[in-house]
Amino acid sequence: MARHQEYQYLDLVEHVLKNGDRRVDRTGVGTLASFGAMMRFDMSDGTFPVYTTKRVYWKTAVKEMLWFLTGQTNIRSLLEDNVRIWTDWPLDKYKKATGTDISQEEFEARILADSDFALRWGDLGPVYGKQWRRWVGPDGEEYDQIASVISTLRSNPASRRMLFHAWNVADLDKMALNPCHNFYQFFASGISEKDGGAPKLSLMTGTRSNDLGLGNPFNVCQQAALLAMVAQQVDMVPHELIWVGGDVHLYLNHIELAETILQREPRPFPKLRLLRRPESIDEYRIDDFEVTGYDPHPPIEAPVAV
Repeated sequence: MARHQEYQYLDLVEHVLKNGDRRVDRTGVGTLASFGAMMRFDMSDGTFPVYTTKRVYWKTAVKEMLWFLTGQTNIRSLLEDNVRIWTDWPLDKYKKATGTDISQEEFEARILADSDFALRWGDLGPVYGKQWRRWVGPDGEEYDQIASVISTLRSNPASRRMLFHAWNVADLDKMALNPCHNFYQFFASGISEKDGGAPKLSLMTGTRSNDLGLGNPFNVCQQAALLAMVAQQVDMVPHELIWVGGDVHLYLNHIELAETILQREPRPFPKLRLLRRPESIDEYRIDDFEVTGYDPHPPIEAPVAV
């Protein structure tokens, strides 16, 4: 029997826990860190790689990916969709700038109620979606990297140039958080076969910095969702999601989380089915994702390092 694919993640967590370099990081929390890792998840049978050793809120992860695809950079639309994972950064900025002791709930309520306040304090700068969909070139024109990838997959699927990224050096100092998952490359196979089967699409993602406790489970899930969407748009079937990490780390206040999941036995990954085929990559909604058979271990709460 094949080894459960989630053990790739658990093995990485265990490696960092045992061998990681202890260091002081940007957040001041401290980490155990290792450099260089790879995981491969086979999605060809409909498998959706959502980890099971702790509950992953896959809908929230996919909603974040859908938000990236809109090109938006303000947390207001996320909050309208009940996604609160980006609030920490603008909240921290607001507190430091104004000296106001405001709770996250109060801050979010004000973002939702006051459009002017949201415009000033809810924007994250030119983060992921801005670079993916509206990268500004030296000529002042905006470039839609996602649209270009999809166009190339349709017209020249053997291309070695089907990629997009978010590491825009000129914009880094304007971002609330420099992009962590910053490189995406697609690879189509079976494009010249004569048996009439649909070509297969794989996606490799590059992550310069990855929080194994909280970030990685979200990223793998949402990147798998992206592969499923793009494959559907170009009449291919999802094949492999290949995740590559640079600085992979465990925050020191996530050690108990790591030790807990390592004691748990992975359960079967769920299956993913897209219920409809929208006209474009821009029109997917969370209700389009049908996930069945997800039976994870209980969630584990852990703080986000800002």
